[in-house]
Amino acid sequence: FALYRDGFFYYFRTHAHPNSTFLYTQSSLMDLMNWDVEDQMAMIHQPLLMIAGDVSDTRYMTDDAIKKATGTKDKEIYLVKGAQHIETYWVPKYVNEEAAKLQEFFGKYLKT
Repeated sequence: FALYRDGFFYYFRTHAHPNSTFLYTQSSLMDLMNWDVEDQMAMIHQPLLMIAGDVSDTRYMTDDAIKKATGTKDKEIYLVKGAQHIETYWVPKYVNEEAAKLQEFFGKYLKT
């Protein structure tokens, strides 16, 4: 379970806020468990780029969410080859690849 292993390393060991306890309150955990990121995807009407690691534990969520984004014709999923979910936050080769993709995507859709 790379997500939990990497998440513990990233959020608790290397990138933790000094005041973080790395603990959830019961109410915040319940809120997190009840929140559905895909619930209102059809309401997105602007260009949408979703980025995921192609081997990430959470990849299925991105695949499901982009399918539900029916309000935009300009949507794209970009898969970072070899990346796990948390690695897309801080591994330089993945972050650089993502930044290049963001620049390309926004360059195409944002008007100055």
